[in-house]
Amino acid sequence: MSHTPAPASSDAARSSARRNPDGSLSVGDIVGLVEAAAPPVLAASWDSNGLICGDPSDPVRSILLAVDPVTAVVDEAIDSGVDMVITHHPLYLRGTEHVAATDPKGRSVHRLIRAGIALLNAHTSLDAAHGGVAEALADRVGLTSTVPLEPDPAFPDQGIGRIGVLPQPVALRRLAADVAAVLPDSAPGLLVGGDLDAVVERIAVSGGAGDSLLQRAREAGADVFITADLRHHPTSEHLEGGRPYLLCGTHWATEWVGLEPLARRLEEGARSQGSSLTARVSRIVTDPWALRLSTGTDRA
Repeated sequence: MSHTPAPASSDAARSSARRNPDGSLSVGDIVGLVEAAAPPVLAASWDSNGLICGDPSDPVRSILLAVDPVTAVVDEAIDSGVDMVITHHPLYLRGTEHVAATDPKGRSVHRLIRAGIALLNAHTSLDAAHGGVAEALADRVGLTSTVPLEPDPAFPDQGIGRIGVLPQPVALRRLAADVAAVLPDSAPGLLVGGDLDAVVERIAVSGGAGDSLLQRAREAGADVFITADLRHHPTSEHLEGGRPYLLCGTHWATEWVGLEPLARRLEEGARSQGSSLTARVSRIVTDPWALRLSTGTDRA
């Protein structure tokens, strides 16, 4: 996946920020904190990151973080009375010509505005950043000595994915069990490709869709690549060539792990400015699949 930097975003949102009379941060302040954690310059050129709806001067005392800006997350935000929602994925990745309440996305915009809830997202900028999705996934797996799998050309100490080593070599089947235990659960679970008894140590990770990084993981000398959304033909052809073996989680699960670190950074950033802020991560599973059934069993 190429990550040519996108233009810096949300200058207007930041410049419109004003401290509220009660000392709470504003929407614009939160935009600034998110962009400090996930610099827009790290975003891919095709991506969309920034404030989607909301007044930069409105106060923010509570935030809900989620992977996807779907109806269930909007419901949770309204029911819990938060002031802002921050999602990993953008609402309109490819742009739109209208926000009429005639489709689910338009209805979400209208419902959020009526409820006085701002919506912001940080996507590939958060994937690549220090302390972002890739580092969070590497930390969950227990990797040490990590470096970016695909370094950003301008900021090579950041970038998409991470590669590092386990504290000690383990069999692939043991690594798979350990990874399954530290990822949040969703119906598809974790798929494993490769020699289950092979001993592995050097591990690459990238949250979300990862088949564009298969060759990069091989070139980097990974024994295993942990990612999501692997398609049949690229995966099959890759495994014909040997390592890295593959662990394929869900897009949602491999990116959800990056939200808790961001929530902590936002609360710490608010405290450093003398303000109080509650940032909570949604537990709603927004993976699209609700059930996985084993196939081929005679149930007659």
